[in-house]
Amino acid sequence: MHSVQTTEGLAKPQAYRLIVEQVSALLEGERDGLANAANTAALLFEALPQLNWAGFYLLRGGELVVGPFQGKVACVRIAMGKGVCGTAAAERRTLVVPDVDAFPGHIFCDPASRSEIVVPLVHEGRLLGVLDIDASVRERFDEDDAAGLEAVAHLLVSGSDWGWLPSE
Repeated sequence: MHSVQTTEGLAKPQAYRLIVEQVSALLEGERDGLANAANTAALLFEALPQLNWAGFYLLRGGELVVGPFQGKVACVRIAMGKGVCGTAAAERRTLVVPDVDAFPGHIFCDPASRSEIVVPLVHEGRLLGVLDIDASVRERFDEDDAAGLEAVAHLLVSGSDWGWLPSE
């Protein structure tokens, strides 16, 4: 059993060093991608302040389908290129959205969300899905969050088996 240390009050670089250490320990000895994604979502939701959703959308049948997450009930399917998640997946780049109301085509799964960050999950050139994190405050995420969450995504992707996901 793992206890999660919160990052409340830490500078973001220090917070993400702590999170990466915790994710690394969490994944040690476990290769199941679904189980690891579930525990990573739970860890991020508990460790990072001001979140109202943290989880994964996985690429299935050419669209993003909700995977393991923490937070309110989510949109089930997101088309590639649509909303923040679909755009980040299609472009295979991290998107930091300080104000979701200003993002053209934002999909409102939870109307309380005000800012969002989405990190693509890519393994050996193959898009697996995205890590999606929402906050109920504007401007919650910045480049420090992008770098930290990209490190978490890399750990998850490289430390897990994804053969159960259909190839796209």
